[in-house]
Amino acid sequence: FCFLPQFVFSLKEGDCEVCVKAVEKLQNRLTDAEKSDASLIEKQFIEMCKSSKGKENKFCYYLGGLEDSATKTLKELTTPMTYGLPALKICERLNKRDSQICELREEKKIDITKVDLKKLRVRDLKKVLSDWEETCDGCIEKAEFIRRIEELKPKYIKEDL
Repeated sequence: FCFLPQFVFSLKEGDCEVCVKAVEKLQNRLTDAEKSDASLIEKQFIEMCKSSKGKENKFCYYLGGLEDSATKTLKELTTPMTYGLPALKICERLNKRDSQICELREEKKIDITKVDLKKLRVRDLKKVLSDWEETCDGCIEKAEFIRRIEELKPKYIKEDL
């Protein structure tokens, strides 16, 4: 016989940050009367998802809060909410259902004024340009991306003199 221990992982503060933020945002939107009715919670969640962007939008997609969502697992969110469970516990349960939910991470903003561009990865340099809604046509090497960012820096970063 081979015995495999079953581990129970509980989330810590900072884990599953997109889920926790979205669930807390939803909880804050609800009135006391809505908090005990799963169908009203579901309506509020779908309403919240209509204006969501970025990682929160992806979270809504995973749970079925968007029209184009592949699955609808809203009951996994709404039912525990009616019990008054905290956001972290709800996300823990959602994570057991679909591990993608806790793989969502908030993207860190890069402060160009305080960072050495030469130490950033090309992916991060591309992200800076996309945040500025700029492109670097024909750029292949890191030095070319850095040069483009340096050209655009005065346009996007106002330094105090």
